[in-house]
Amino acid sequence: MRPQPLTAVAETQAYRDTSFWLETCNDDLRPRAPLKGQVSVDVAILGGGFSGLWTAYYLMRDNPGLQVAILEKDICGYGASGRNGGWCSSRYPLDASTLARRYGVEIGRKTLLAMYDAVEEVGRVCAREGIDAEYRQTGILSLARGKAQLPAVQASHRAYERLGLADQNLLLGAEAAREKVRATEIEGALFSPKSATVHPAKLVRGLAQAVERLGGVIYEQSPVTRFEPGETPRLHTDSGVLVARKAIVAAGEAYLTQQPRFRRKLLPMSSLIVLTEPLSAAQWASIGWADGEGLGSQVNMVDYFTKTTDGRILYGSRGAPYHLNSNMDQPWDAATAKTMRETLVEWFPALDGVAFSHSWAGYLGVSRDWTPTISFDPRTKIGQLFGYTGRGVSTTNISARILAGMITGKPTGLEFLPSVGNRSPDWEPEPARWLGVRYVQDGFARMDAAMKAKRPAPLDAPLVRRLSKQ
Repeated sequence: MRPQPLTAVAETQAYRDTSFWLETCNDDLRPRAPLKGQVSVDVAILGGGFSGLWTAYYLMRDNPGLQVAILEKDICGYGASGRNGGWCSSRYPLDASTLARRYGVEIGRKTLLAMYDAVEEVGRVCAREGIDAEYRQTGILSLARGKAQLPAVQASHRAYERLGLADQNLLLGAEAAREKVRATEIEGALFSPKSATVHPAKLVRGLAQAVERLGGVIYEQSPVTRFEPGETPRLHTDSGVLVARKAIVAAGEAYLTQQPRFRRKLLPMSSLIVLTEPLSAAQWASIGWADGEGLGSQVNMVDYFTKTTDGRILYGSRGAPYHLNSNMDQPWDAATAKTMRETLVEWFPALDGVAFSHSWAGYLGVSRDWTPTISFDPRTKIGQLFGYTGRGVSTTNISARILAGMITGKPTGLEFLPSVGNRSPDWEPEPARWLGVRYVQDGFARMDAAMKAKRPAPLDAPLVRRLSKQ
């Protein structure tokens, strides 16, 4: 084999250094060729992450002969699809209580049942396509760490009871929860067995290969510079034009905010991750956590823990400040990462002195009403799917199936989902958006600090919560 030029080696290494997942996905990550000149297809897709790849997969799997091409700014999986916490969650971006309040008990129940199936569908596709994504149906364990967090867990269980899904979301007492994992201050938990964990980069890279086997074409290092809707819609890059006969699809999640037409549709929210070295057998014995559930607590800034298949602990949290004008150049925040490393040891004191091997950050897309959007406009021929608020590994799958059906006129039976045709309000214009988001971020941090110190919540806590969601 002819050696790669040094520049190509360095470029590939830079992609590998993006996250532990991309480093260990068993793919050389050499970029596919960019788009050159003008190319015509049936469906043109912006974005080579889960949204775009799942859409392409179902379009071609269910419509043999359909010509589909994807334009990816970097390489497939470079964005959130290759940087997330590895959860394939059965929980919809809106919690069970909000689902029932906004859309009624019947729609809420059907939505969550569809999400359970979406998790299983990811596993089915992995098996069908030979994608070794380390898919494990481990469930989620939402812990109440401290008495102040227990009411939130109990309220979540009551919401699932109202939807008739208490048997899939079990309320555990303190002793039963500690039998699953020996973290500090556990007062109870909600166990949801229908969720899974995956190696997300193996999934996204394997899905790209499956799309190519079906006849799809992926152009990498091809950032879209302009949308052109209309009778023959087009996606423009600096080196070419992708013309679509049937549809163009916006599937860039948080990165869509870099396109003028989507700038106020989403808020790019940073999420940080730190990862330990593999733990020793003695360390694992002190922690328990034998079944490897996804772990989280009830803090406002969100936390999530994943047990990797090679015996590491991944800890993710939100906390990097939002930047004016949705600037996405600075996802990392060193102070937050330092606090996260300390917090992991606070959860598991036996890990005092544990070494951390990796850390990284990325962006997720948040709509103003925290509800995803799935839509297709036959007039402009624009399809779109976005706004997963950090639950995209599973939600992209179900969204893509629906959108593929919309484009080809083949309903899936899932069109009842609240995200179908959703018209989320725009985010506020700058600088009001920056002021509001930073106030909410600061408020959540103060609320979490008060809860940790066992103090009353700040006086403005109700206002912070009201501002955080439409």
